[in-house]
Amino acid sequence: MVLGALAALLALESGISVIGKASDGREAWTLVQQLKPDVLISDIEMPGLTGLDLAERILGARLPCRVLIVTTFGRPGYLRRALDAGVTGYLLKDQPSEQLAAAVHKVSLGQRVIAPELAEIAWVPASPLSERERAVLRLAEEGRSNKEIADSLGLSPGTVRNYLHEAAQKLDAVNRVEATRIARANGWL
Repeated sequence: MVLGALAALLALESGISVIGKASDGREAWTLVQQLKPDVLISDIEMPGLTGLDLAERILGARLPCRVLIVTTFGRPGYLRRALDAGVTGYLLKDQPSEQLAAAVHKVSLGQRVIAPELAEIAWVPASPLSERERAVLRLAEEGRSNKEIADSLGLSPGTVRNYLHEAAQKLDAVNRVEATRIARANGWL
């Protein structure tokens, strides 16, 4: 319902044509490759691939498509990860539709758009966690044991234990549960 409403609103705007709609990240990636849009509007959290995964794939494939994230996640970690992934625009879902249309136009011209209330947090330092520590914490957050995490990532259980320990130390957490909570709250997972 939200996807249809958003597409209908944007289709009413002068200079904007909605050429595709996707219900998950994998479908969005397929459509981006096929339709080659100027701008992809995506949420951060989606089934299949996240909006950040899509932005990284678009950047890695050197597609001319620019990415505008529209989300409820106004945390510094998400914004930093989005910027690092090559996202050109980042708005919160409670913005008026006129601001969204204006952002689409600006992003299509290569201009950066960040929700005004997030501009200050754009300068918050990046995550202290390595990519491997984040991967281990994501699996730990699912309740997986060290052995299950190790099997999933092709590591030894001792190496997983070391990654969890390092992540907890970096986040000043007492255990893996608190480390995942802190990392998730800051948008680092």
